[in-house]
Amino acid sequence: MSQIIEFIGNHTLLFVAFLATLGMLVYTEYMRMSSANTALSPFEATQKMNAGESVFLDVRDDAEFKSGHLLNARGMPVNKLDERMHEIEKFKDKDVVVYCDNGMRSTRALAKLKKNGFTQLFSLAGGLKEWEKANLPTVSK
Repeated sequence: MSQIIEFIGNHTLLFVAFLATLGMLVYTEYMRMSSANTALSPFEATQKMNAGESVFLDVRDDAEFKSGHLLNARGMPVNKLDERMHEIEKFKDKDVVVYCDNGMRSTRALAKLKKNGFTQLFSLAGGLKEWEKANLPTVSK
C-alpha cells in the first residue's frame, strides 16, 4: 500500500490523467447504458425507413449533413436541438431514429429527446460510418 502512495506522490500528473480518463470512460458508458434506447443495425434501420413510419434525425453539423445523409432525414445539429425542438414535437408518437457519424453525438441527442417526452427512440448503431460500410446509399444536397 505504501508503494501505491509513493507512486502517486512521485507521479501526481500521471495519476490525475489516469483518473480523468477513467472518469470519462465511466461517464460515457453510463450515458450509453442509461439512455434506454435501442440501437438498430443498418439493416433494421432500412426496414424502418422502408416502412415509412419512422423519422430519421441527423444530429451532425449542417456542413456534414449537406455532404451526405440518409434519404428523407431531417438535419438538426445536436447543439441546436433545444432551440429547434418545436420542429419535431409533432413526431413524439412516432419512432425516431437518431444518428451521427459514429454514435457519440446521437447519445446526447437521445438524452435531450427523452427529456422532452419522446418515448420511441432508436439510434443507428455505428452511425453513418456503419451505414456506409454496409454499402447503403446516402443523398447529398
